[in-house]
Parts: sequence; structure tokens; C-alpha cells
Amino acid sequence: MTTLKAIIVDDEEFARSSLFFLIQQNCPAIEITGIARSVAEAKDILAHHPINLIFLDIAMPGGNGFELIPDAQQHNAAVIFTTAFDQYALKAIKANALDYLLKPIDIDELETAVDKVLEYTRLHQTIDKKDERITNLASSLMNRTEIRKLTLPYGQGFKMIDVDDIIYIEADSNYSVFHLSNHDKITVSKVLREFEELLPSDQFVRIHKSSIINLNHLKEYNSKNGLQAFLKNGESISVSRRRASDFFEKIKLFTKSNGEH
Repeated sequence: MTTLKAIIVDDEEFARSSLFFLIQQNCPAIEITGIARSVAEAKDILAHHPINLIFLDIAMPGGNGFELIPDAQQHNAAVIFTTAFDQYALKAIKANALDYLLKPIDIDELETAVDKVLEYTRLHQTIDKKDERITNLASSLMNRTEIRKLTLPYGQGFKMIDVDDIIYIEADSNYSVFHLSNHDKITVSKVLREFEELLPSDQFVRIHKSSIINLNHLKEYNSKNGLQAFLKNGESISVSRRRASDFFEKIKLFTKSNGEH
């Protein structure tokens, strides 16, 4: 069985000890070889020991957890983020399909995150130094801008897409199907609500329980045969009655903001 050497980076004593205990009890493939109370301590451990995985707290006094990312990439270490709050950071992490654990840490979620890292390591042998997901995350967090790129699980890897290239997303049971401007379709095993929360709310609107559209790709709408949104690619999608007022409000705001640019 593959064993990964890991470190825990967290400024809180209780968080460090409880995560250490959970890993020892539930993750036999993980060997904790170091514990750091700050980014500086973590950098020192990485410089002197081969580390495969970092459990990294986001918010720490004296150094944001994201400052450790360049070192993690340089040493080919995977990262599982741990956080208690910071909605923006969480949004950016989810958008880049990276692994995170919400405090207090749930055992099942810990095991799932570790299994994903083990599987990724098995497929790729090492963690890609130039993992675009991490680079994109760092960029999003530095600028604190809205999410402009999404990383979608695709085959045995990931596909990074620009949100402007999404025409619409449709629900298919527990899956979401992305319809892109290059005619690609990408099916992801996540429910529509997750993407509704991630995507810029001034540009994307949920018009039906099974549809989210990109207002950049809206051509027109009319209610001749029930309210319909007509997209620039020639497709039309029904707008449900309960979402009609939100649809009209979003169009008004979208038109106004685009008129000001």
C-alpha cells in the first residue's frame, strides 16, 4: 500500500491535535512526519524532509496558508485545505476542484479527501508541479475577484474552463451537464446548486430547477408559449413561473451594468 508522508499546518493547538488523532485512527496510508504552527515552520519542514501531502489551514496569524503554495508545488506535495470560515476562499477552492475540509473535521470527509489524493498520486506518480488549479486559485485569492474559471473533473483528470464559455448548465439527476460555446458538453457528478453558488450571480441565473443560463448568451425571451429564454446558439429553455421574477430582475441588473461599461 502507498504511504504518504504528511504534515499538518495550523496555528491552533486543538485543531492540530484533533486532526493528528483523526488521521492516526482512520488513515493508515498517511504518516504524519511533522506538525507546524505557522507557514514559516512549514517551509522549514519542507526544506528538510520529503513531504507528499500538506493539511493546510487557510487563516493563520503571521502568514496566510496560501503563502505556502509555491513551496508545496516546488516539493511536489499535494494540499488538502482546512478552514473554519472565509466564504470567498472556500468558493475559490471549490471552483478549482481542490480538496478541502471544513472544521470541525468530519471523519468520512477526511477519508474521502485522503482517498482522492492517494488515487491522484497513483495515477500521476507525483503531484504536478504546474498544477493549473493551484495557480488559478492563488490568482483568484490574490485579486479577490469573482470566480472567472472553473475546474471540472474530466475523465481521469480535469478540464479548466472560462465561465464566459458556459452557455448553460442543465441538471440530469445528480449530474450537471455543461454546454460550452465550442459545442463541447461536459458532464460532472455534482448537483446544479453547487455551481449556482459558485458562478458570478450577476451573469448566471437559474431559470428552472434544471437549468442555469449565462446571460451573455441570452438572445431574447418571450411568453408566447409560456416564458422561454432563447439563447444565441439557437436553443430555447423554459423559465419556470417561480423563477420568472428573479430572471427579470437579473436581466435588468445585467443590462444596466453592461450599459455602464
